[in-house]
Amino acid sequence: MEVHTHQDVDRAVKGRLTLAVVFAGVIFFAELVGGFLFNSLALLSDAAHVFMDVFALGLSLFAIHIAALPPTEKRTFGFHRAEVLVSLLNGLTLLLVSLFIFYKAYTRFIEPQEVESVGMLAVAAVGLVVNVVVALWLSGYARHDLNVKSAYFHVMGDAVASVGVIVAGVIIYYTAWYKVDTIISVFIGMIIIAGAVRIIDEATHILLEGVPRDIDLNEVLEGMKSTEGVSGIHSLHIWSICHNIYALSAHVDIDPAHGAKQGEILHTINERLADDHHIFYTTLQAECTSCESEDVLRDIAHKERKHLH
Repeated sequence: MEVHTHQDVDRAVKGRLTLAVVFAGVIFFAELVGGFLFNSLALLSDAAHVFMDVFALGLSLFAIHIAALPPTEKRTFGFHRAEVLVSLLNGLTLLLVSLFIFYKAYTRFIEPQEVESVGMLAVAAVGLVVNVVVALWLSGYARHDLNVKSAYFHVMGDAVASVGVIVAGVIIYYTAWYKVDTIISVFIGMIIIAGAVRIIDEATHILLEGVPRDIDLNEVLEGMKSTEGVSGIHSLHIWSICHNIYALSAHVDIDPAHGAKQGEILHTINERLADDHHIFYTTLQAECTSCESEDVLRDIAHKERKHLH
C-alpha cells in the first residue's frame, strides 16, 4: 500500500491549484473577449466572476506556501491560520460576486440587449468543460481541506455559471427571450451565496476557537474520565489550529491512590485522544482532587482581572 506523506499531499495540492489558476485565467480572457465580441452581458458578468476566482485560487495557493513556514518566537503555532484567513476572504469574495451578479441581472432585466447566442454558447461550453476538469482535480482534497474547499466552491460556482449561460444561450437562440438571463443569473447567485455562507461559517468557527465540527466534547470528556486513576476533568478546551490540526488543554484530577502513576495516566489519555479523535496537540495539567473549581468549562480571565486559579 502506497503511503503519502503530508509533504506529498501539499505538493499535489500546489500543483493542482497552480493549474487551476492557469486555466481560470484562460477562461477569464476568453469570456472577456467573447463578451465584447458577441455583446453578451452574461459572458462579461461571468468573466468578472472568473476574475474573482483567479484571485481566490491565487490566495489559496499562497496560503499553502505560508502555512509551511516554521514557527517563530512571535508565532509559536506557525502560520497555519493563514489558510483559515484566506478561506474566510474567499467566502467574502463569493458574497461580493453574488451581489455583482444580482446587480447585473437587474440591469439586464430593465434593459435587455440583443446577444449573439452561437458565440455565447461556444465560449460558455469551453468554460464549462475546463471548470469541470478543474473541479474534479480539486474535489478529493476539498473534502478534508477547508482552504481547498473554498477554492473548489469558486470553481463550482464558475461551472454552474457556465451552465446558466449555456441554458440562456439556447433559449435566446430559439425564442429571442433575452430576459431569461435575469432568471439564470439570480439562480447562479443564490447557489454561490449558499457555498459562501458555508465557507464563512467554517472559517469563523475555527477563528473563534470553536470545538471541531466532527468532535463531540462530551464524548471526549467521558473518554478522559474513564481512564483509570482519573477522578475528574476541568478547564477543558478543544479547538482547531487550522482545518485539520486539533488541539486540547485540560486540568486532570488524579486520584491520590494513583499519584505514582501520574505520567502513565497522562500518556494513556494522550494516546486515546490521538487514536479516537485525531487530537495530537495536547496540554494536560495533573492536579490534586481539592482544586477550587471543578467546572469542566471555565471562563478565561482577562489580563486586568484577578487570576482565577
